Amino acid sequence: MSGADCSRFTLQLEVRDYECDIEGIVNNAVYLHYLEHARHQFLKSVGLDFAELTRSGLHLVVVRMEVDYLASLRSGDVFVVELDVERASRIRVAFRQAIYRLPERMPMLQALVIATAVGSNGKPCMPPELAAAIGGS
Repeated sequence: MSGADCSRFTLQLEVRDYECDIEGIVNNAVYLHYLEHARHQFLKSVGLDFAELTRSGLHLVVVRMEVDYLASLRSGDVFVVELDVERASRIRVAFRQAIYRLPERMPMLQALVIATAVGSNGKPCMPPELAAAIGGS
């Protein structure tokens, strides 16, 4: 996802003090929380509630993640998490995500997150409601 790309979903956030480590920058693990929160908010925006899906016996799980850390966010920085989603296979979904610091849209992170759904039988699947949400069948 380049700076010129249009994203399917964008979420603006601000770095909180407690997310920073002793070096004064956002801890690398915190970025994964930002990415996850954006995925959950994306699902809500298309009518799917992560918690409700889980209660119904459908678990959305990350099976692979590639993260490129490009620069560091600091306390008080305002940033956006951008997300685009596509079908990666019969049972997998690819979330292409990026974080940009505002207002200059400085690239901070790029990630590819591969996820699948696991049904109550314990097997990976592509539920129709998820397929519809990502624009595929």
